[in-house]
Amino acid sequence: MAGSYLDTSALGRVVLGEADAPVIRATLARFDLWCASELLVVELRRLGRREGVSDAAEQLLGLVTLTPVPRTMLEQASLIDPIEVRSLDAIHLATARDLHATHEIAAVLTYDRQLQAGCRHHGIAVQAPAV
Repeated sequence: MAGSYLDTSALGRVVLGEADAPVIRATLARFDLWCASELLVVELRRLGRREGVSDAAEQLLGLVTLTPVPRTMLEQASLIDPIEVRSLDAIHLATARDLHATHEIAAVLTYDRQLQAGCRHHGIAVQAPAV
């Protein structure tokens, strides 16, 4: 199966050991590749440091294929619809849209409602498994 794009709302739950972490891990196991924007490094490391789980954050980051955030991606993110998607999530959405267009990902795993709406707007499947 193609890859899955991940954001911090999903991987953060795994890092923090939340109740839905096992079902998230099971969902991820169905994908050959886990992808994310390099933005994930900043978000997940800061979460790990803030919550005292830096080792868990680093371990998960090591499993993710990171996509660079060049100026062109920032330009795309600044103009991407829907306009309600917040700035950092717009970077995730623009990255996911590009990866989806090249068939590298089949879905985005996120619990962020605005990012979910953005993915649906661009025809990208969304996954948010629950316990």
